[in-house]
Amino acid sequence: MDELLYLDTAATTPVRREVLEAMWPYLTGEFGNPSSHHQLGERAAHAVQAARATVAEQLGCRPSEVVFTSGGTEADNLAIKGIALGDPRGRHLVTTRIEHEAVRESADYLKRLHGFDVTELPVDGEGRVSPEDLERALRPDTTLVSIQHANNEIGTVQPIRELVAVARAAGVPMHSDAVQSADALEVGLASLGVDAVSIAGHKLGAPKGTGALAVRGSLPLEPLLHGGGQERGRRSGTENVAGVVGLATALALTSLERGQKARVSEARDVIIDGVLARVPGAVLTGSREHRLPANASFCFPGTSGEAVLLELEGRGIVCSSGSACAAGSDEPSPVLLALGIAPEVAQTAVRFTLPAEITLTQADSIVDRVVDAVAAVGGLRAR
Repeated sequence: MDELLYLDTAATTPVRREVLEAMWPYLTGEFGNPSSHHQLGERAAHAVQAARATVAEQLGCRPSEVVFTSGGTEADNLAIKGIALGDPRGRHLVTTRIEHEAVRESADYLKRLHGFDVTELPVDGEGRVSPEDLERALRPDTTLVSIQHANNEIGTVQPIRELVAVARAAGVPMHSDAVQSADALEVGLASLGVDAVSIAGHKLGAPKGTGALAVRGSLPLEPLLHGGGQERGRRSGTENVAGVVGLATALALTSLERGQKARVSEARDVIIDGVLARVPGAVLTGSREHRLPANASFCFPGTSGEAVLLELEGRGIVCSSGSACAAGSDEPSPVLLALGIAPEVAQTAVRFTLPAEITLTQADSIVDRVVDAVAAVGGLRAR
């Protein structure tokens, strides 16, 4: 078999050695409960406090504005439900047709159980939201706008600062799901201009089950979990000390390494150019210009996306057909449908998301293997 390449970093990433080393003391001898008033508990509380300060620095907010969560899904749920129910100016939400399920299902919950009206903005053929469409959608009773920073399936990056300007002019707070972009782009409250932002640790080299929501202190936030009043009453439950230390370590390392993403972008472009040139009918999904550095996603009309994935795995490439959270669904991706892609074409989607250590030699090899895999499935002759 060819060299095995893991090209599914949008689904998850391996835990970094530096992260494991930072966590280890809090998985062993330093096992105290941060709420306990003795030496072990106070040392654990200090570790959480230090991690909170690190995350706040990276997310451009005050430590008191960081809420540690169990991951991106909980952070999105807390943002959508917590802000909408915390001090609603009305019962209207604005989001988009291509949000992660955590955002869309949270909005649907508010619609079904609390009588909210939800507007899902359309996107263009590249997956971009128009600020003009947002302006037209806002109403006097709009209480929250939630638009992702970058899409997990197609890699398209939104014009967030332009969208924030529209929401701010109307006095409406805005949340952004930055789970997919935090490893490559600045995602702080200050850099994006938003009022709340969600991240997940396992996309950054921290363990699964870690995440955070940064939310401006001026926004009331109704908690999802009630109990001991941890996280300033916004997320009760004994803190995952090792997890938050790992999240803070991974986020700080990611920030230091963002300047190296140019190499990943170069490898991505080699793959995009090679596949489009050599695979008949191949279609790039998402924006070519406004795209995450590590994302190359395609549709291969005339094939089966799942069959192509199996062929690629046999050739040493591990990748996916789209969102890991929707894996196993027989329905075409709502994201691709929102781009105007026909359902039968959407079901041929394959997504490659690249690791930081990818090389140009490996990128060339990936193109060769994709060409062979698609030809094997669809009987298409390579150019």
